[in-house]
Amino acid sequence: MYQTILFEQFDGVATITLNRPDRYNAFTPEMLAEIHDALKKCAKDNAVRVIVITGAGKAFNSGQDLKNTQASIGTRNLGEAVEQHFNPLIKFMYNLPKPIICRLNGVAAGAGCSLALACDMVIASENASLIEVFVNIGLVPDSGSSYFLPRVVGSKKAFELCTMGNKVSAQEALTLGMVNKVVPHNDLDAEVKRVADYFAKAPTKAIGYIKKMLNKSMQTDLATMLQEEAYYQELAGYSHDYKEGVAAFIEKRPAQFKGE
Repeated sequence: MYQTILFEQFDGVATITLNRPDRYNAFTPEMLAEIHDALKKCAKDNAVRVIVITGAGKAFNSGQDLKNTQASIGTRNLGEAVEQHFNPLIKFMYNLPKPIICRLNGVAAGAGCSLALACDMVIASENASLIEVFVNIGLVPDSGSSYFLPRVVGSKKAFELCTMGNKVSAQEALTLGMVNKVVPHNDLDAEVKRVADYFAKAPTKAIGYIKKMLNKSMQTDLATMLQEEAYYQELAGYSHDYKEGVAAFIEKRPAQFKGE
């Protein structure tokens, strides 16, 4: 069905694999549209409880395919391209009320780095790296990097990474808070499966509310967040999973959450 990605769904976990390994999974408009379409399917399907995004081959994603755009350099409106193709995808990921895990199998450069940062969790191979490569070709960060990066690493480090284009190793990224965990490359699949399996059995509705609350907390004050907590706690309190969670606690058994 898709030409530039692979899409699989099994036991509550949907996996989107960027599938242009010969181009280090570089973005094309077609790939961006296909990722967006797959995510929309995940949003509508109650059987999907968690989403994994990864890359085929050695790289996660090397950013925009420059060979694909070389003929239009100097004449193409890059801002328009960002607005049409990249921004809708990042906004959709940010607002999707299901957890998104980045399986960072290799380099994530430019908009590929932005894609990784837009995920809710990043599990990285020790071979992986991230680089805000935009400045190296005379461009500025896009696809959300100017939003996510300073909130993760602080403004001064973000300025350094964006203006100097330094490659960040997986271990340094862990220290900076850009990734959640680093594992030996051979253990990457097992670790991603462990985390994905947790979310596939977790109270998905509550996790969606938590995601919305944490995202909003980046841009608001304490009084507003106290109101948000009360609002979403009310919604969560009417859910099936809350009733099941309490029953399981009282009965001293593992909860069987349905994500409802």
